[in-house]
Amino acid sequence: MALPQAAALLAASLTLAVSAAAALADPPAAASRGPVSSGLTGPATVVSPPKTTPSGSEALDVSLSPECRVPGSKLYTLARLGAVKLALKEKRPVRVLTVGGSSAGLGASATYPVKLETALERSLPNVDVVVESRGMQGEIASGAAERLRNMVAELEPDLVIWQVGTHDALARVDADVFATALAETVQWIKGHEIDVVLVNPVYTASLADDEYYTSLVRKVQEVAEHEGVPLVQRYEAMRYLSGLSQKGEGHLLGSQFRLNELGLRCMAEHVTRAITLSLLQADPGAPLAPVIVPPRDAAAKAASPPPSILVRPGD
Repeated sequence: MALPQAAALLAASLTLAVSAAAALADPPAAASRGPVSSGLTGPATVVSPPKTTPSGSEALDVSLSPECRVPGSKLYTLARLGAVKLALKEKRPVRVLTVGGSSAGLGASATYPVKLETALERSLPNVDVVVESRGMQGEIASGAAERLRNMVAELEPDLVIWQVGTHDALARVDADVFATALAETVQWIKGHEIDVVLVNPVYTASLADDEYYTSLVRKVQEVAEHEGVPLVQRYEAMRYLSGLSQKGEGHLLGSQFRLNELGLRCMAEHVTRAITLSLLQADPGAPLAPVIVPPRDAAAKAASPPPSILVRPGD
């Protein structure tokens, strides 16, 4: 699709993102969120503050399809996407590599890259988004690292979306070994000035009380926070949506932990939302936006964005 002239491209795309954010907040703003109690001490990611309804509950993100709507706090944590911003400024196509279970070209999952590309181009009007999908079915993070690096070197994407953790959890990989492999690969991608978005494991009621499975969900969050990359909280989003349906996660999840058509569409929308809002995060050295914090957190202050280029990912 044709790209607009000069810096109008970036302005137009970010204006749309601001408009979408305005549906959830009075002014678009960001509050800080400190690291989870994991012993990791990296830069805090930036998240949109919770919005409440008259009843006091957190408002749903109305920019999403009705069947995919969840509160922002259950959907994403945000961070800068420097490489994607650069592509917008240079008026060139944004190249996206999506890897992980739902990226394979089998059955319903074959439609995911199309859904993702469509959702991204709707959120970034007049921007050409090229999504390349590579499945890594059944591969754990440590084993996938070398293949992922080869893919990155071959395709030279601006953004990597990595769905990660589900297969590691099913294989009962040591949690610390998993976290180390994930962090090292994210650091390698960032070191090549490529953005990363992580997508954590799927939710299923059968494993909701499995301490090991949920520990790997937390590990993905910890790595995202420590490395300063956006995270799509697929586990929390699916758990929320599953609680609204009599079928539980069955209306989102098919056999063998694969997302069905609705699950894939929701994930494409959720990933797009995290990317769109991450593009609003301030660049290093830029003036901070006004801070809105929840009443109980009135003393909290927004953290400055990390100085390094940020990234994103999938599983």
